[in-house]
Amino acid sequence: MLFLLALLIILIVAGAGFALHVLWWVAIAALVIWLISFFMRR
Repeated sequence: MLFLLALLIILIVAGAGFALHVLWWVAIAALVIWLISFFMRR
């Protein structure tokens, strides 16, 4: 039972870390697109 609980906690932490990593890349991509559009408009 304790092993399953530990496994579940590890999965949740790993999943949260992966989601955060994806969000970080999305934020970088959005910033790059915004910068390109900003320079194109000028």
